[in-house]
Amino acid sequence: MSDPSAKRKILVADKFPAQGLERLRKLGLEVDYRAELDPASLAPALKGASVLIVRSTKVNAAAIEGAKDLQLIVRAGAGVDNIDAGKASALGIYVANCPGKNAAAVAELALGLLLAADRRIADATTELRAGKWNKKEFSKADGLLGRTLGILGVGRIGELVIERAKGFGMRVVACSRSLTQEHAAELGVEFCPDLYRLAQQSDAISIHLALNAETHHLVDERFFAEMKPRAILINTSRGEVIDHAAMAKAVQKKGIRVAMDVYEGEPSGGSAAFEQPLCKLPGFTGTPHIGASTEQAQDAIAQEAVRIVESFVKTGGVPNCVNMAQRTPAKWLLVVRHFDRVGVLAGLFEKLRTAGINVQCTNNVVFSGAQAAVARIELDALPPDPVLGAIAKQEHVLSAEVVELASL
Repeated sequence: MSDPSAKRKILVADKFPAQGLERLRKLGLEVDYRAELDPASLAPALKGASVLIVRSTKVNAAAIEGAKDLQLIVRAGAGVDNIDAGKASALGIYVANCPGKNAAAVAELALGLLLAADRRIADATTELRAGKWNKKEFSKADGLLGRTLGILGVGRIGELVIERAKGFGMRVVACSRSLTQEHAAELGVEFCPDLYRLAQQSDAISIHLALNAETHHLVDERFFAEMKPRAILINTSRGEVIDHAAMAKAVQKKGIRVAMDVYEGEPSGGSAAFEQPLCKLPGFTGTPHIGASTEQAQDAIAQEAVRIVESFVKTGGVPNCVNMAQRTPAKWLLVVRHFDRVGVLAGLFEKLRTAGINVQCTNNVVFSGAQAAVARIELDALPPDPVLGAIAKQEHVLSAEVVELASL
């Protein structure tokens, strides 16, 4: 049996601002701060921890399964693709993230990469450092004014890129599963119905997509075939949304210029050897996944991560939880009006257990004065009439009825 007076342990497994760590300690937590853990060393470090905060560290199924006390994983960032959320869900462990807090930083880098690719800033800098003055070569650039920028994925980051691109005098077209013509008009951009038409129209394309089964390699060989020769492709989302082999062919055959912050197979740590053939191709401009790495963004993300942990510690609620079922498999709703007395719900559950009926979700609402309540219990099967009758006749139960959820 655990000691109720013992501090709850939280493992912070990536770099985290000092003020954020101090706020966690002020919550009464035992903070174990170990920046840049790899997957192998994460598993033993999780011993006794009920909360884990990570940024880029991969949290695999083995680490989650071995962490017997773990209840909450917080990704100090927008995505959760470095966390095995499926295993966490199977073990009843919350997974939460901090969406939108790094949006401005990523948008700024996307525009920086666009400018750098158009003006070949990295190549020019390399030659200057080597003692070469090559104004003749690096005076060649298309410029951004009046050019068309395609935005693929119009979430918060995409919206901020749109704002900044319009400041450069660019025409902006946008394509996103959630984008409507009305919202496009509000943003002052042209609505594009599909990504291939976006590729055809754009002089530069900036990608802002979450990684999932639908977006994996969404930017494929056909997409590159539709792109204009010498167009610029910027990706600050996730490397896996682009088919890297198809992209390399497009660079070599069509002169597509790529400006990347994210890559397939990128290292999870802060420093490592990295051999990516794409980086050696002509016209490449890149950064090592630093889109969210500004002091402003990291402070905002840390504050949000602490807010999530504080809510969990104080109320049991988890803001920004990403692995809760949108709807349970329940087909029936048992509604029980009852006096608010000890043992009423326990009696209900016992009758359902005896009947072999599983409770999927329960919500018990107590009325003003705490005299009466209504329990709404989602079930995977319809209670037989004798079971429902027994529940209705139970002491302190005022009424009981079953409603088919599909009819609600």
